[in-house]
Amino acid sequence: MNILHVIPSVAPRYGGPSQAILELCGALNKQGTMAEIATTDGDGAGRLSVELDKPVMYQGVRCHFFRYDWSEKIMYSRTLKRWLEGNVRAFDLVHIHTVFSHSTYAAARACWPQGVPYIVRPLGTLEPWSMSQKKGRKLVAWHMFFHPVLARAAAVHYTTEQEREWTECALGLRRGLVVANGVPECLVQTVRPPTEKTHTMLALSRIHPKKGLDLLLQAFVRLKAAGQLDGWQLVIAGDGERRYVERLRGLVRGTVAEPFVHWSGWLDGDSKYSAMRDASLFVLSSHQENFGIGVLEAMACGTPVLVSRPVGLAAQIEKTAAGWVVELRADALQDTLRVATADAKELARRGAAARALVREKFTWPRIAAEWASRYETILNQCARPVLAYA
Repeated sequence: MNILHVIPSVAPRYGGPSQAILELCGALNKQGTMAEIATTDGDGAGRLSVELDKPVMYQGVRCHFFRYDWSEKIMYSRTLKRWLEGNVRAFDLVHIHTVFSHSTYAAARACWPQGVPYIVRPLGTLEPWSMSQKKGRKLVAWHMFFHPVLARAAAVHYTTEQEREWTECALGLRRGLVVANGVPECLVQTVRPPTEKTHTMLALSRIHPKKGLDLLLQAFVRLKAAGQLDGWQLVIAGDGERRYVERLRGLVRGTVAEPFVHWSGWLDGDSKYSAMRDASLFVLSSHQENFGIGVLEAMACGTPVLVSRPVGLAAQIEKTAAGWVVELRADALQDTLRVATADAKELARRGAAARALVREKFTWPRIAAEWASRYETILNQCARPVLAYA
């Protein structure tokens, strides 16, 4: 099978989706399912330093990069559109990632007249909370452009059952299938360091209003002011829009908690995994999170997690006692932080349960094998000849 994955960008700044698509394609290729990526050079205000308009190897995956012409929000690219129109027929199936993007519409429109089946992965953009943000614009775009894209898809890919239920209930979509993201097997094989006297609470993600970091910081400040969380520090790892980051810093400035809150900036690669292994507790207090790849990575490292109910992995975490699940309110978050940090043995027990859950269900070889089977099932329902691409 030859599978083309289409995504607006694979720049690291866009977090989990960029990482997941590269790791999934790498795992598929190792198992004999040929997977390539078509994308743009978008990277925030800058551009990725990659060769354009020709196949290149990028982080071990064959990729086709095209210049985006305007709008970081939708990453419009004329050359990507033209390439898709001329080449999608060379692939058995197209796997499209995200919704409100030019690459999504261009890929679907290229597939329609050529009879190429495609899957759309919304990346949480169709969940009720996401749709409520800039609601007017999104509803116009949904009805004019993207509802037909989803309606004609061979399948809609969700990474958790929660995302599927919330999206289908809100928009009446069908043909949903649930396949999770994964992590490298090596993460679950690395031994955690011994516990130190100083415990670290780690929040690692993009710094964005949807991540609920304001609620986490407020809860941390109140607990410190009450003389609790003795020996605990909070590390905020990530970056975001400068004014928003400064506003968050202002929540702890001048408080008793300020010396215990550290802003490490963006972490990736070994530095990210090292921070996860060193942490005593990983926290993600998002208003909306269709999956939460950082949560999964922390669990693979044997670190227990505390997540808000809207995080897609919440049900699995709660079921297996791999951490704590909390309603997204400042008081509830404060109370749960107090409980979670009070018992070192319980932290260790839940960390072990977290690692066991990842080992059993969420490593990339297992996920890639599931995708190979899903692709085969879809293709058996819509067989067609495949041509070579230019």
